[in-house]
Amino acid sequence: MNNKEYKLNIDPRILELLGPSLYTNIYYILAELIANAYDADAHNVYIISNKDDITVEDDGNGMSYENGDIKKYLSVAEVSRNNDLESVTRSLKRKKMGRKGVGKLAALSVSENVLIKTISNGEKSGFILSRHINDDNLLTPIPDDDITFDKITNNGTAVVMKNPQYKLYSTLKAIKRNLLKIFPLVNENFQIHLIRGNNVEIIKDFDKEMISELSTLITLGDDFTYLNEYFNTPFENKKDELRKNYPVHSIPISMKDRFNEEHSYNVEIKGWIGTYLSTRGRKVELTDFPDNFISLYANNKMGEFNILPLVGQNKLPEVYVVGQLHIDIFELTELPDMALSNRQGYKSDDPRYQAVLDYVRKILLPDILKMRDIFVDLNKKEREERKLRQQRKNEADFRHSVDKFRKNASKNAASRITKKFGIKDTEIDEIENILSDEINLNSPDMGIKSIIDSRKKKILISQTYPDKDLADIVYSMLLYNNVPPEDIIYTNCDDEISRIPEGDVGKSGIYNYLRDFFVDSYSTQKIYVIFVTSCHTKESWGALTEVGAAWITQIEHKIFNIKDFRPEHPLDDEQQWHCSCRESDGTLYMSKLSQDIFCQKIEYICDKLGYTKKNRNDNKNYLGTLVKII
Repeated sequence: MNNKEYKLNIDPRILELLGPSLYTNIYYILAELIANAYDADAHNVYIISNKDDITVEDDGNGMSYENGDIKKYLSVAEVSRNNDLESVTRSLKRKKMGRKGVGKLAALSVSENVLIKTISNGEKSGFILSRHINDDNLLTPIPDDDITFDKITNNGTAVVMKNPQYKLYSTLKAIKRNLLKIFPLVNENFQIHLIRGNNVEIIKDFDKEMISELSTLITLGDDFTYLNEYFNTPFENKKDELRKNYPVHSIPISMKDRFNEEHSYNVEIKGWIGTYLSTRGRKVELTDFPDNFISLYANNKMGEFNILPLVGQNKLPEVYVVGQLHIDIFELTELPDMALSNRQGYKSDDPRYQAVLDYVRKILLPDILKMRDIFVDLNKKEREERKLRQQRKNEADFRHSVDKFRKNASKNAASRITKKFGIKDTEIDEIENILSDEINLNSPDMGIKSIIDSRKKKILISQTYPDKDLADIVYSMLLYNNVPPEDIIYTNCDDEISRIPEGDVGKSGIYNYLRDFFVDSYSTQKIYVIFVTSCHTKESWGALTEVGAAWITQIEHKIFNIKDFRPEHPLDDEQQWHCSCRESDGTLYMSKLSQDIFCQKIEYICDKLGYTKKNRNDNKNYLGTLVKII
């Protein structure tokens, strides 16, 4: 049938005005064409990148000229969904994504001339959609012999964008990542095939790719709980804190329908939100869209790529946030169309849109960021435990190396000496013992010693819990003077990094830790102890044990005391100690002299251990912000 007429039901000037500027990104254009294929009940969409064109071909229903499908297609900007039946596809299994038929113009943003080729039950039709058409609105037909397809046979449509003004990325993986972000509705029943020459990439599994990269996950509604099976975490015993399932969130609103009648509605929010495990390496492939985003969808079609700038506070943790929320009421047939003319966002004053932004801003985003904080703390704890396990291994390796060296060196040297100087074999054991004693007294650095020492804690704050306020001040002053928190042992510290790790490596507690690395250790580095003492010290068995251990191992220490207690031997009670006082309500205070002594001792410790200290005035001023000075 070659006498077909293809008349576009639109003012031709609209094509010239909107064609180049309707869409600003090739992937939004592809998403519109993919959505058209979805509405046509396609199971496969083929995006074929050739030298002189970009073709989007699908195996959907195709369009029949005789049945009026073509005429309907060429009626641009007519409402295509007036009732519930018109809101679903021909198969009755999918909600329609399209609403006003503007998406077909998307291809004109890429090319001045677009070939539309379609086949329905063997009936072929084709025409050239152009930015420049005749005054009679008639489009140039394509002869049946020229209506050919690359991948389909009996039903489907191909949109061929000739001499495209936009280019696709050179790698199919980058194209895939872009499309997944804006069109995640892919599965076994709807697949996207990317083709360039002999290279093929199939997009068929969004969930597994995205969810497996997350550290935390919140799902909203039963439709999305299946994502749980793709969520993995190294912290299985904490999974309930890192993965949560919320019900569909419903927000009641009142607004006018398309006929200006007021009704009550519920804005129901489904979907998911999460945070990435890491952002490292995510920019290996350059893409048009950021990796952190919260997208809005309606009827499975993306309406706005990223509301994160509108609901966030531009804080660093937000770079890890990713989510896709589905609000089908945005496309409810009886309500006004709230999409912007470029189909890349929503009208900001629509009450449905405002309700969603308010919920995400006040509840959903803060919730996922709190869960991210839990993950960060668990990760930090795991790193500390891993470091401690490695430290124990280094200590064992070092001990084995030293023992082996002592044994072999003394034995081999004794053997060579007896042979060299003709000494009787009966005296070899005595020579070996002499050499062994000297080696023990002058054990060399075995190389691994520096590794052990570099990973050891360097400062112990010994205290009792009732004196935590003074210990916290000491801890804060050390950090202010550039002492890393990971170099400090402080069992009651609010920051976990300075506490002994829990779990398998931490069951031995602080006393076994100190014994392993500062008493039994073969390395020479000793820990520096800061004693926070008060009348509570004598009541604490732990504190007394630490005092005894410091004396036995001859560890250098400083004393920060609270008045009405006098430190005694085996503490170095002959040195000048710092002294704080308590008011009747328990509040700490100190004199200006004590303030200066406090700073002096902190600075001495920093000098002793090689940290870059602050000057005296800065230290006194900072200490004045931590405690009352009289």
